[in-house]
Amino acid sequence: MLKQTLQSALNIHNISDRIIKYIFAFVGFLSVSFLFLIMIFLFKEGLPIFDFVSVKEFLFGTSWYPTSSPPKFGTLPLIVASLSVTFVALLFAIPFSLSIAIYLSELASAPVREIVKPTIELIASIPSVIIGFFGMVVVAPFLQDYFNVDTGLNLLNASIMLAFMAIPTIASISEDALSSVPVSLKEASYALGANRWQTVVHVTMPAALSGIWTAIILGVSRVFGETMVVLMVAGGATTFPTSLFDPVRPLTSNIAAEMAEASYRSDHYFALFAIGIILFVLTLIFNIIANYLSMKYKFKYH
Repeated sequence: MLKQTLQSALNIHNISDRIIKYIFAFVGFLSVSFLFLIMIFLFKEGLPIFDFVSVKEFLFGTSWYPTSSPPKFGTLPLIVASLSVTFVALLFAIPFSLSIAIYLSELASAPVREIVKPTIELIASIPSVIIGFFGMVVVAPFLQDYFNVDTGLNLLNASIMLAFMAIPTIASISEDALSSVPVSLKEASYALGANRWQTVVHVTMPAALSGIWTAIILGVSRVFGETMVVLMVAGGATTFPTSLFDPVRPLTSNIAAEMAEASYRSDHYFALFAIGIILFVLTLIFNIIANYLSMKYKFKYH
């Protein structure tokens, strides 16, 4: 009797496992299918622009004037603006994020960690329009007055706001990676005579480097794909930036600013979707790099 009961319980458990497995497989398949359909739609609506303009002219042209006659669809200033804003934002975000992560994982007491980390993660939930509004009404006048520039809506303002948005993501994931390093490695380092900072630099961070790189690339993707903040505070000029105080228009803000003005299935409409293809390809490249770096620096603990 007991044997039959145990066998029945085991069978129910196995059936439950299979059901859960199929549910997760279905959800995963559904998610991939939706992404695939979005990709097909993006390429379907974006590729027709190359019937009117060459790929070389579209990617390396220096003028974006869709309303001129003939229209000009050179996206190089937009691509440079996106890359510039992302690079400067990471110059601010990475040092602050890693400092926060090291403090929380190695220096902070448990009560402090329990308060500070949720607070940092809560910052990530602030709507981007609020951050953009703060950049417009607070940061922009400060930059304009302090640096005596024509406008505070510029590359530097956008980079600061984007760095603020990226810090919670990079700091939180990096802290998780640092905290997951086995304590035995740190104890071995201390036993060999290393102090705390030597252990952090030469043992903890190398062991967590895979997770740190993943956090940085996720931060890059967060910054590169942001729309509302750069639309509000970057200035909106489709020109090459020559300094931190020049107004710029990244790819995402250009789509948001002009899509409502583009006639359905016009050249301008197709060009904006083609910009979406550029964003898709660049984001894919970032993710491939993240996967490569994560695997390359993956720490194998035996």
